[in-house]
Amino acid sequence: MNHPTPVLEVRDLRVQVGERTVLQSVSLDVAPGSLTVLMGANGSGKSTLGLALAGHPRYHVQGGQALLDGKDLLSLAAHERARAGLFVSFQAPPDVPGVKNNLFIRTALNAQRAARDEPPLDAFDFLSGAKQAASDLGLPAAMLARPVNEGFSGGERKRNELLQLSMLRPKVALLDEIDSGMDVDGVRAVVALVERMRAEGTAFVVISHYLTMIELLAPDAVLRLQDGRIAEAGGMELARTIAEHGFAPQPVEA
Repeated sequence: MNHPTPVLEVRDLRVQVGERTVLQSVSLDVAPGSLTVLMGANGSGKSTLGLALAGHPRYHVQGGQALLDGKDLLSLAAHERARAGLFVSFQAPPDVPGVKNNLFIRTALNAQRAARDEPPLDAFDFLSGAKQAASDLGLPAAMLARPVNEGFSGGERKRNELLQLSMLRPKVALLDEIDSGMDVDGVRAVVALVERMRAEGTAFVVISHYLTMIELLAPDAVLRLQDGRIAEAGGMELARTIAEHGFAPQPVEA
């Protein structure tokens, strides 16, 4: 049986934050169009994985390798990783005062287009697509003209992350608790967008403990992170077991 070449390959990644080594050794392969759910107790290293891959300066890679479409991700600056096709959402998206949402997204999109030797989108062409994408996600078009996330509710901030995702169309997207603060319609919007983008080839790594959304996403794999390592791999049954029993080790039947 032929397996597709992974778009993201992580090997023995070790990451230090401050004085603590948070990721001890993490390895995983992510195929184009696939969806992996990452679960783990607080402090197990889930967000650290995403932020280290994104190039956050507080997250120091001590060893290991990460390849995005065959390119050495760890040798690139943070903005170069984004241009190469990596998208990492914030668990708590920050405000960006004074920067309009539409300008922020269009600037990021045109930077990616330039990296692919594609012509930039002018404001008119960008806005027509952005308004439709916002409508699909339940965001009023008026929010495109407001400063990034300023005055947005928690759910609106997460939908705004999804708007950026839908416009940037990355090769790999790591979504960190994207369901947090979302209502039922918001979760449906997440699932619909992920399904559409997976069909177009985007691979997803989703950090979540919300079983209903995980079941709707129908992941290819579920990984449990513990003490900075992948302690267990499985499918939906693993997610259901964690949702029912938590992260404490389960007794082995005699």
